[in-house]
Amino acid sequence: MNDYDALRDYLLRQKQMEFVLSFEQIEEIIGAALPRAANRASWWDSLRSPDIQMPQREACLAAGFVATRMPDGQSVRFTKRKKDGRRPGWSGAGG
Repeated sequence: MNDYDALRDYLLRQKQMEFVLSFEQIEEIIGAALPRAANRASWWDSLRSPDIQMPQREACLAAGFVATRMPDGQSVRFTKRKKDGRRPGWSGAGG
């Protein structure tokens, strides 16, 4: 079991399409402190560098969520992915 299996399991139980968790709440869920790298937006971005395996990203994606660090630098928005893997509301149309 990796540190983020508990986060994956928590996300799998969520019914909301989108919600925000503070770093403190995430630490409670995983039972450990987040690394300093968690302060970087890129550490959370589930769709960035998919070829690089990172356990927190894998946990979110396995649960069907995309994670985005919020501008406050202390919380993360989790957004349920559509069945086709896109974020809700994404049309794919250029503009």
